[in-house]
Amino acid sequence: MQIVLHTGAHFTEEERLVKCLLRNKEDFAAKGVAVPGPSRYRKLLRDTFAAMQNAAPAEGARDVLLDAILDDEDADRLILSHAHVFGAPRASVRSGLLYPNAAERMQQLSQLFPHDQIEMFTALRNPAAFLPAVFRASPQESVDEFLGGVDPADVRWSDMLAEVRAAAPRVNITVWCNEDTPLIWAEIIRELAGLEHNEKIIGGFDVLGDIMSPEGMQRFRGYLKTHPAMTEMQKRRVIAAFLDKYALEDEIEEELDMPGWTEDLVDELTEVYDDDMLRIQKIPGVTLIAP
Repeated sequence: MQIVLHTGAHFTEEERLVKCLLRNKEDFAAKGVAVPGPSRYRKLLRDTFAAMQNAAPAEGARDVLLDAILDDEDADRLILSHAHVFGAPRASVRSGLLYPNAAERMQQLSQLFPHDQIEMFTALRNPAAFLPAVFRASPQESVDEFLGGVDPADVRWSDMLAEVRAAAPRVNITVWCNEDTPLIWAEIIRELAGLEHNEKIIGGFDVLGDIMSPEGMQRFRGYLKTHPAMTEMQKRRVIAAFLDKYALEDEIEEELDMPGWTEDLVDELTEVYDDDMLRIQKIPGVTLIAP
């Protein structure tokens, strides 16, 4: 079976993604793709991982878990989404490492599903925006304590992904930049469901609708109707053009409020983030969805 786990990250579009998947639940089921409601599995996964801290999974644990999640539904591909699977936001940074529990969790998942195909999907976000968001959710009072004395320019997503691959080498990983989400939202949903690039889904422009004016969305949808044969790449160029004219500035501006951080440091972190995407593309078993 194909086990797909969407792991966040926090402060991206994690809950919107779940809602979009559930809107497509019936259509996906007809293709052998199961999208159970989060209440069916989130606590179950948490309890299972907690039990595995002390002992290996019992014989038959896989089948029991799948029976509880699927509830007699037949499927070849199972999509689970749980932004807290690696811990709450307050636990998402330790000594400068993003999601320090990720490698252990994916290793546990590999043990739980030893003969299944496991895929991990996660959105990445510029640390210049991600770290302030996590800091606000953390118990630490100072940035230095929060980062464990690590230079913020040394905080990289590639380190986390490399650790996951080392701990769980048969887990294939798909990532994307949260900043690109409006351009690639439909592709993200299709990749999660294992669909072909041209297959229709419900809600493929949900994210776009939040950051574009109503007039822009109306004109954009009108343009799509008069150009039905566009490829995905062509659609992205059209989306970018419409955003350039109709984007809601208040919705696309990110809050980058971190005590002691300067504009120069934010620029440096953004450059590091861009360079990190190049590193990520070179990690075996990791696929980057890009516009």
